[in-house]
Amino acid sequence: MRTEQESVAGNSAEQVRGWFLGRLPDGWFESQPEILLDRDEITVIGNLTPVRAGEAEAAETASEGAEAGSAEAQADAIAAGRGRRFREETREARIGIAREAERLFGRTVSWGVVSEGRKVMFTTLSVPVMTRLRQAERRVLDTLVEAGVARSRSDALAWCVRLVGEHEDSWLTALRDALRHVEQVRAEGPRS
Repeated sequence: MRTEQESVAGNSAEQVRGWFLGRLPDGWFESQPEILLDRDEITVIGNLTPVRAGEAEAAETASEGAEAGSAEAQADAIAAGRGRRFREETREARIGIAREAERLFGRTVSWGVVSEGRKVMFTTLSVPVMTRLRQAERRVLDTLVEAGVARSRSDALAWCVRLVGEHEDSWLTALRDALRHVEQVRAEGPRS
């Protein structure tokens, strides 16, 4: 008889996603959460149910005649408040699920929610990444630091990675899909 540890030993992305979809309580999220993986971390991001119609109308009435900026600020505040409420109300269950997943998959679990179209992340992991950069690449980072865009070379590198992620999202999505296909083909291949 196989143990749960052995059954997820492969840690394929689909196995991890399936485990979380089966393990998360019903009612936490409006739809299936997004499960993101890398070699260090598993991130679970779920959509909270939208603000109820009566609450939304009251918020709109309170902000009528206000500037568009204050409406944005209010939406940000609603998202932050709902994210905090979810975080507090689900803390014990999330910690239990995270500990269980960390034992099974050997990765840290991070959480986030989307409310009113805004993403609120909590318990995220920050991992140092070692890299070798040539002078031209270091100059780019130094320029960002000198211009005040970033506090350090490390911060500048993270900024560059976020920028590429934002502007090349469709290409990165296609690449990730291709990698999932390769992972699936490997999993279906002969066992050694």
